Amino acid sequence: MGDAQTVVDIRGLATVFGKGDAAFTVHDDLQLAVQRGEILSLVGGSGTGKTVLLRHILGLTRPTRGSVTVLGRPATELGGDGASSRVGMLFQQGALFSAFSVLDNIAFALRELGTLPPVLVRDAAMVKLRLVGLKPEHATRMPADLSGGMIKRVALARALIMDPPLLLLDEPTAGLDPNSSDEFCALLRELHAALGLTVIMVTHDLDTLYDLSTRVAVLADRRVITSGPPRQVAQFEHPFIHHFFLGERGRRAMAQPPAAAAPTQEA
Repeated sequence: MGDAQTVVDIRGLATVFGKGDAAFTVHDDLQLAVQRGEILSLVGGSGTGKTVLLRHILGLTRPTRGSVTVLGRPATELGGDGASSRVGMLFQQGALFSAFSVLDNIAFALRELGTLPPVLVRDAAMVKLRLVGLKPEHATRMPADLSGGMIKRVALARALIMDPPLLLLDEPTAGLDPNSSDEFCALLRELHAALGLTVIMVTHDLDTLYDLSTRVAVLADRRVITSGPPRQVAQFEHPFIHHFFLGERGRRAMAQPPAAAAPTQEA
C-alpha cells in the first residue's frame, strides 16, 4: 500500500464499539495518508476518535473494517516485534513510571529489549536526556520532583530512545504555561528537523497547532472531512471548523506569523 514516502496509510477505516443496539460507530470509511517528514495535527470535537486513531496507528486497536498500514506493514503487526522501535509515543500527561528515576524512565524500552549491555543502555539514555535539553544531574531525579515542562521532556526522550521514524503526540503542550509551551514547541521543531521525524499529534491548542503543523486533518462526521495547511483548513465550511478556527482564540492564533517549516529529511 502507498509508496516509500507514505509513512501511515489508512483506508476505509471503520471503528465500531459494542454490538447490536449498543453499537457505537466512531469512524466510518475514514481515509488518511501521512507523508514522510510531515507534522500532521489531528483535530476534532469530543468523541470524534482522535486518540482512538492514534491507538489504531500503534496497533493497539484492531479496525472493524479497513486497513491501517504503518511504514509499509499492517499496524496490528507492530506489537509483535517491538512497536517502540518504529513508533514513539508521547502521552498527554507524560505517563512516567513514578518509581523509576528520570534515566530509568528514558531507558525503559531499550532495557526491556535485552539486547544491549547495561552500560550502553545507560549511555544511550544519557544521549537522549541531553537531546531534549536536560542536564546530566537531572538523571537521578524522580518524576515527583519534576516540573510539568521537565516531565514532558523526559517523556519525549523516552519516546525517542529507540530512534523511531514516526512520533505520535497526544496533547503535547497540555498543562504547560505559555512560556514552557513555547519552549517545548521549539524543541519539537528542532528535533523534527534534526532527526527527520514524521510526527502525528492530537492537539486542542491553537498556538501549538499553528506553530508546528505542516498539515491539519479534521475529524468530524466519523471521518476526515478535510486536510491541508492550517490556514487553508480554517476556510473549509463546517460548523466545527468555524467554531474551532474562527472563534476569538482561533483568530488570535491565526494572526501570529507562521513558524518556519522545518526541512523534510528522507530516510
